[in-house]
Amino acid sequence: MAFHQLIRRARRTLLAAGATAALTAGVLAGTAATSQAATQGPCDIYAAGGTPCVAAHSTTRALYASYSGALYQVKRASDGAVMDIGVLSAGGYANAATQDAFCAGTSCVITVLYDQSGKGNHLTQAPAGGAAGGPDNLANAVEAPVTVGGHKAYGVYIAPGTGYRNNHTNGIAVSDQPEGMYAVLDGTHYNGGCCFDYGNAETSSNDTGNGHMEAIYFGNIKVWGYGSGAGPWVMADLENGLFSGVNAGYNANDPSVSNRFLTAIVKGAPNQWAIRAGNAQSGGLSTYYSGPRPNAAGYNPMHKEGAIILGIGGDNSKGSAGTFYEGVMTSGYPSDTTENAVQANIAATGYSSAATGTGTLNPGSHVSLRATTTCCTGEYLSHDDADDKVAISAVSSSSSSALKADATWTVRAGLANSSCLTFESVAEPGRFLRHYNFELHLGVDDGGSLFAQDATFCPTAGNSGTGYSFQSVNYLTKYLRHYNHSVYVAANGGSNSWDSSTSWSADTSWLVAQPWS
Repeated sequence: MAFHQLIRRARRTLLAAGATAALTAGVLAGTAATSQAATQGPCDIYAAGGTPCVAAHSTTRALYASYSGALYQVKRASDGAVMDIGVLSAGGYANAATQDAFCAGTSCVITVLYDQSGKGNHLTQAPAGGAAGGPDNLANAVEAPVTVGGHKAYGVYIAPGTGYRNNHTNGIAVSDQPEGMYAVLDGTHYNGGCCFDYGNAETSSNDTGNGHMEAIYFGNIKVWGYGSGAGPWVMADLENGLFSGVNAGYNANDPSVSNRFLTAIVKGAPNQWAIRAGNAQSGGLSTYYSGPRPNAAGYNPMHKEGAIILGIGGDNSKGSAGTFYEGVMTSGYPSDTTENAVQANIAATGYSSAATGTGTLNPGSHVSLRATTTCCTGEYLSHDDADDKVAISAVSSSSSSALKADATWTVRAGLANSSCLTFESVAEPGRFLRHYNFELHLGVDDGGSLFAQDATFCPTAGNSGTGYSFQSVNYLTKYLRHYNHSVYVAANGGSNSWDSSTSWSADTSWLVAQPWS
């Protein structure tokens, strides 16, 4: 979708942590689960309905019961080596343990999303386009942890500036040919930037006119079209228009959605298209629009070109944010009955948050971090809803639920070093603990290496002999410290007031407590 500069404000992002070589095995230990192959995948269902998959992408599971190949490829920062991440068994779930082992002690990005359909429609780093330069950033491989059927997996976390594309595809619909597509997305990770899309786009990475795209859009931008409520909405990006119904602009039947895991569907045929969506964890699909093409010139007939995009607009507009877990494109216009069966398959897959609420430093768990200095043993690392600054605050059982949430963090594998940690806000998912000018803030990931480093902290034994201390990954002499109730990364002595040696050891030591929220 063409849009050269855009408002972006997101409920999302990261902030994470650290740099130190290794962590004790217990801190970052994962749990193993027995693999179980699917008897039928979404693409088997589409094929049975006469609308076979011509592209099938997922970092979480096989989309055919017989698929046993690679799901995606990661590249690690330490030496530039790459590794394909496959499935635990044919038709089964991603083998995330291979990624964890390969990326331990460094960071990794996702370089390829393999097409499971056999058509070779793999997605790789998006090149420059008419709206924005490139190549685009690649997704950090550990930013979107999830469990699927009880198995650990990772999604594709799209921060602004990140995008994937294939301009030379095989079998994707062109001109006015019929097609369908679905994507399973994180319904809580979005923004008002242009444009978080998955689907059919221009082969030149340029805006070539109305009707040259047909892609799923998810977000809360209102520039071209929108639905009821404040958003986000599932809409169709048809180029030079995000359509929530037959007409440009407002369409009341397209509701705001809030599912943690969202199934989003767009499909189109000659003078017919539809938007459908549902909760990817349970229940069926709702149809938000089904009817004729938009009345504006260029949309009937369509002029689809057959490229595939993920996380960007057709002209490489890349101010968007979102998380992708799986999706397909089909040849032919799927029936509602076929899509309903696919939704049942998705709901039975068992998508769930990786958070366990255990009060440990295992990635995926929720924790609260309590100060250990004598003055402040009832205070916890928290953030202020009035700004993005991080502080310590007194929290007790009688505190408000909002304050308890502000003092609770989801532990993530470190964005710049997967053997270390990043902390995501429970109150504001997608925002992460990061230092900026040595002071701690909540921040939204911009996809860059500096943010990843500023948001990564490596746990060590507490400097006072109590609890844990958290070492900055890019300032190895500095640790997470509270000082006058604000929080910094601080050295033991230095020119800044927060580097004072007085009570430094205690101020940089934290107890990992059960989560308040």
